[in-house]
Amino acid sequence: MTTKTGVANAGNLIMTGVLLMLLGDLLFALNDAMGKWLVASFAVGQVLVIRSIGAFIVLGPMILRQGPMALFRVEQKGLQFIRVFMATCDVALFYAAVAYLPLADVMTFYMAGPIYIAALSHFFLGEKIGWRRWLAVLIGFAGVVIALRPSMAMLSLPSLFGLAGSLAFALSLVMSRYLRSTSDTTLVTWQTIAALVTGIVLSVGHWQSATLIDWSGMLLLGIVASCAHLLITRSLKLAPASLLAPLQYTLLLWASVLGYLFFNDIPDAQIIIGAAIIVVAGLFIFHRKNLKETVPVEAVPPDGH
Repeated sequence: MTTKTGVANAGNLIMTGVLLMLLGDLLFALNDAMGKWLVASFAVGQVLVIRSIGAFIVLGPMILRQGPMALFRVEQKGLQFIRVFMATCDVALFYAAVAYLPLADVMTFYMAGPIYIAALSHFFLGEKIGWRRWLAVLIGFAGVVIALRPSMAMLSLPSLFGLAGSLAFALSLVMSRYLRSTSDTTLVTWQTIAALVTGIVLSVGHWQSATLIDWSGMLLLGIVASCAHLLITRSLKLAPASLLAPLQYTLLLWASVLGYLFFNDIPDAQIIIGAAIIVVAGLFIFHRKNLKETVPVEAVPPDGH
């Protein structure tokens, strides 16, 4: 029989996972804005290379702490490779999309991620999704569409990059949850190495000179992105993917705040209405999840991961 202490501990794990996901989403919103600014002047491959180098500023000490050889001692190598491939496609396709489309349009595609994740988690992770939560996820996505007002530019070829990237992102998150016994450092390091190799290939013949500010911006992009990945990877080990997925809707809220702080963009009534719908839907899903399930303590990796 589950003790009250065990239930309380599981609830604390869920709350920690939620908070880490929210913070990770904030950093991703900052990463998205910085990335769009950089790919406007530099090739996607070049940005990926310097971004990856910047990521190792964060990952380097973590790799040394766990031991470099630990990177090669991983479970289910086939699934690890697929996850790395999906994560790399996500990053490359996102930057390719924002190079041609407004950031809000690309984010609209990515806001469909919770729908993909809910479905994938239901079928591949055994996380049962009731009809009320399915309805809440769909209502939340409707709020995103209201707030972002997809433009006709989404009908162009680059929109396919956004659609494919959002699906790759969803798949990488589901696999992160499935491979939760693998350390955060190992998961993020391999996807960073893959992004570096992909960037080198894509940058051949497209490398440009840059100012110190530009180089610094690309390095900072890597630092911010790696921190976001680490936070989200950890959150997926503490709480079910189907619960955390709708929290991706908060990217819209973070984007509005950052837009106001850095570009003096003030959200209009349509943005506010859409954001309100998203928040209400997300809170309902969180409430239903608390009623239905908890995270078993044995699902959480030991200290040091």
